[in-house]
Amino acid sequence: MKKYLLIVVSLLVFTIEAAAQNSTKRALAKVDSALSARYYRKGAIDTAYVVRPETKWTVRARLNVSGANIETKRTENGSPFKSEMEADKKTTLSVGVTYLGVSLNVALNPAKLMGKYHDYELNLNCYGRRFGFDVAYQDAKNFTGWYDQKGMGRITLPDGVLSVKTLNVNAFYVFNNRRFSYPAAFSQSYIQRRSAGSFLLAASGQGQNAKVDGEQMIKFKMTNIGLGAGYGYSFVPGKGWLLHISALPTLIVYSHTSMTVDDNRVPMHYHFPEAIITGRGAVVRQWSNKFIGLSSVYHFTNIGDEDDLAVHNTKWRVRAFFGLRL
Repeated sequence: MKKYLLIVVSLLVFTIEAAAQNSTKRALAKVDSALSARYYRKGAIDTAYVVRPETKWTVRARLNVSGANIETKRTENGSPFKSEMEADKKTTLSVGVTYLGVSLNVALNPAKLMGKYHDYELNLNCYGRRFGFDVAYQDAKNFTGWYDQKGMGRITLPDGVLSVKTLNVNAFYVFNNRRFSYPAAFSQSYIQRRSAGSFLLAASGQGQNAKVDGEQMIKFKMTNIGLGAGYGYSFVPGKGWLLHISALPTLIVYSHTSMTVDDNRVPMHYHFPEAIITGRGAVVRQWSNKFIGLSSVYHFTNIGDEDDLAVHNTKWRVRAFFGLRL
């Protein structure tokens, strides 16, 4: 009797496992079908200009380098003042896998692991066919540089004097999204077959909180929101090549800036034109199932007046990449 019961239980376990495996396979097949239908949907694009890669998988390796620079100018009682501060450059290595447009990436900062880089930085980007955005956040305490004031000469500012928290955001909308592809240049989830350009709508934002802990305690805060339009062009000079460039200037429509020196408030006023400008560029070469390239994103903010205080912020990122489509 026990023998028959053991056989029955074994058959039930086997049946349940087989049913579970079949259920999992059906669920995975449905997910794959849904992703494939979305990924290879051709009605939304002009395939004479833009196509999806024929393969489902993409594996890529990236080398990312980013940096930031702050420049200030001021003329007080006929005495000009100028300073330039630069943060340590950040370098990361990353690998990623994409399946039908769904990606997973892992990044590593060698300098951070060795204790040579102490700042915190986060970069997020999404390049869709119609919409896209870049987000860059940096919490940096390793700015070094100098300031120059008439009668005092150039004075070096060491590491640790200036600490800055900065958030840069740029979002865009592509009008000619059936023929012009941002993803072809920046995520390689499309392939640009023929040259095309597009007008772009853009919205930008920047928030910054800076503190100088030197002979004087200086605190600086600003929030800026800009709206504008730009243009992007992707040039295909030959089979397998893509050269991209775009510029999105936005005029600041909302600005709130404040500065205190040893708890004494320094008045700051809006000075037209104040702007946030985002530029992007890329070079991509692909052959067979391989691709290699270089891309860059550049944020520049201009606020204030030199008679009061002018602040120029620069944030940039350069990325080299190599990938395989499988």
